[in-house]
Amino acid sequence: MNSFLLIGIFGAIVAASLLVAPRRASIDCFFGGMTAEGQAPGLWTLVLSQVTTWIFARSLMNAAILGYYYGIAGTVAYAAYYGSFLTGGFIVGRLRENGSMSVQDWLGARFGAAGNGCYNLVIALRLLSEVFANLLVVGLIFNAVLAGSGTTAIIIVALVGLAYSAWGGLSAALRTDVLQMAVFLVVFGVAFVALVASPDFDLGAVVTAPGTSGAYNGWVLLVVALLQVFSYPAHDPVMMDRGFIADADTTRRSFLHAFWISTLCIIGFGFFGIQASLVGAAYEGELIGTWAGMFPPWVFGALMISLLVSALSTLDSALASSARLVVEELKLAPRTLGGGRAVMVVFMLAGTLLTLWGNATLFDAVAVSGTASMFLTPVLIVGLVMGRQIASWAYFAAFGAALLGAVVYFGRSWAIFAALLPEGHNYEKLLVICVVVLVAGFAAVLAGARRG
Repeated sequence: MNSFLLIGIFGAIVAASLLVAPRRASIDCFFGGMTAEGQAPGLWTLVLSQVTTWIFARSLMNAAILGYYYGIAGTVAYAAYYGSFLTGGFIVGRLRENGSMSVQDWLGARFGAAGNGCYNLVIALRLLSEVFANLLVVGLIFNAVLAGSGTTAIIIVALVGLAYSAWGGLSAALRTDVLQMAVFLVVFGVAFVALVASPDFDLGAVVTAPGTSGAYNGWVLLVVALLQVFSYPAHDPVMMDRGFIADADTTRRSFLHAFWISTLCIIGFGFFGIQASLVGAAYEGELIGTWAGMFPPWVFGALMISLLVSALSTLDSALASSARLVVEELKLAPRTLGGGRAVMVVFMLAGTLLTLWGNATLFDAVAVSGTASMFLTPVLIVGLVMGRQIASWAYFAAFGAALLGAVVYFGRSWAIFAALLPEGHNYEKLLVICVVVLVAGFAAVLAGARRG
């Protein structure tokens, strides 16, 4: 596909997003996602919004890259993180039964402002990583299709995403998510059909493929995902925010539908990475360069449009959740449209500046934030599910263990941490860290628990 045609199509999608964004927004629309008539979003608005914000550009690239290196094991491992819709729906249901309208409500009632501060620190870092990583993928795509255009594209997409996000807040994110997800499903569906219909595609080979590096580390990562899948959704403010804006039954069904749709999309995108490994294509530029040489121009263009749309849809939701976090939870800005918009500007600016630093390993942000969130597993299981009261010291001990685990994984090459970790692949090191974090967290929480 001609690079200028690709840019033109993406520009049309951006323009359509601006058109469907609400023209005016009240405070409740901006922070609570209400419609202009004051109604909660419907089932399929929630479903499509959940899916499109979770199959974001970084995730699609991760699924494909893991499929390339570790075959079906790598793709299934990444898809396992989408079990978060099941565990997240369960957590939201329990919180609502408890009378809480956010994770912060529940934590604050038990561990005070300091307890909420620990949680808010983790989700603020996650939101910042969402903005950064999706802008980074935008830059990678535009550099691949038009050399030297990456930085300019990042700035333009950042400004446009900020414009309509600041226009309507969460209500704008929900409305544009529906449009963007519909476009994504059509475009990606066409590319996927072209893949499976190609003469050299063999489904049996794909579902048994070992990848270019062998399947072992993919299975290791699957175990890591299963260890993190309970806490992972609880530290994702985009998912949690959508758990409290509609009635309980609509919310429950939205999580179930989002689970199967997003899982199929992730596995489908992983097939493109697996196919690249099967035909012996060389890894080039986060697979973007690889695909450019593998597929007809129109299929390659469809893949790039899929990635760009998913990046755009995640940016607006991350900004809306950032505004809600800073204004409604941290109360660091006034609960006004101006206050929310100022927060969005700060997060978008910080994320854009981080793209200048860059990171060649897109999975690292998932691994680090996923590890940091693991303090929530013992706290939620013992406190929310089992109904025990947990001493504050135990909560902070679990948080400290998880935060230290995240730092150790991030700095695994530093001499001080390398001496403590076993020899082996990064995912083996991550697995050891996750096990230690969970054991330490459960030990502390159970020691500090008593019947309510």
